[in-house]
Amino acid sequence: MLGVRVAAGIRIVCPKSLVRNASGPTLLTCYHTPQQNRSGPYIPPPGRISFSSLTVHVRHASSITGSDDAGSPGWYASIADSNLVHLTEQLLISSQGGTALPWWASIMCTTLALRTVITLPLGAYQMIVIGKVEALQSEIAVLAKRLRYEVSVRAQECGWKERHCRYQFKKNLRRIVSELYIRDNCHPFKASLLVWVQLPMWVSLSLALRNLSMASSPAGSALQTELSTGGTLWFSDLTLPDHTWVLPISLGLINLLIIEIFAVQRLQVSSLQRYMTHFLRGVSVLMVPIAATVPSSLALYWLSSSLVGLGHNLLLRSPRFRMACHIPPLRSDSQTPYRDLASALRKKYLP
Repeated sequence: MLGVRVAAGIRIVCPKSLVRNASGPTLLTCYHTPQQNRSGPYIPPPGRISFSSLTVHVRHASSITGSDDAGSPGWYASIADSNLVHLTEQLLISSQGGTALPWWASIMCTTLALRTVITLPLGAYQMIVIGKVEALQSEIAVLAKRLRYEVSVRAQECGWKERHCRYQFKKNLRRIVSELYIRDNCHPFKASLLVWVQLPMWVSLSLALRNLSMASSPAGSALQTELSTGGTLWFSDLTLPDHTWVLPISLGLINLLIIEIFAVQRLQVSSLQRYMTHFLRGVSVLMVPIAATVPSSLALYWLSSSLVGLGHNLLLRSPRFRMACHIPPLRSDSQTPYRDLASALRKKYLP
């Protein structure tokens, strides 16, 4: 029996089966319907009230589970149970089984392989697009100057007002720039292709590792014992959070270092870029306590991914690698990029 206290000295007794038979967390609303006494109003005596005099309404606590009244899963549960995440789980299991490495080493090697095979070529392509766009700026400046002269001549012939002149100039300049992007196959949107591929891959791997570590899927239930002993050093149990905070703090420091490398690389910083840099710094700091509450396997993957990303960013600065990938030269390029980067960081943080 399940007792629910509703007032001092009164206890409502409900069968536990009523709660157990309900699917998911439930909220109970009980109403007492006492028999009226002819001599006056009814005063409930202290003790227990029979369940037969109660009307009980059971409803789903959708605000707790994130599901609707019909019991369908919420958006997070739907993503975690998606086919893409389950395929990623099988990829992790196959990688560990094929290499026969312990789980901590398998997670790191799989992260290195995926980011090197998928995101490194996209990173090089991103630099190629950025280089082409930067090379077009001088040509765009010349064409804009000529277009401004043609618009002014046309305005004198047709008697256009200043507002109409600006409209015609911007309209034709957008057309000219679009034609140049098509000619050189370097639309700036293509430079964001790396983000659109890397972000879903990061989310899929994170949810797959979470499912495996917390036995949230059939595959995770079978691997619970292996993951609990598949760690090393201070994080021997990959299903538990890192209570030493070594992995979370290392993750935050690596992410901040990546952001600062991009910050010192820019020659001219706009207001939007400055705000975005501050936002990413805040996200990097926020990831530290989050990584301290998730299983160590997840924190290890996040740290490994950030370390690989840092290595790729440094590799893309190498003049030899850029020449091998046919990346156009940029204004910020240097023949001694690593020495200049270290000098810029020392000048900014160690005056």
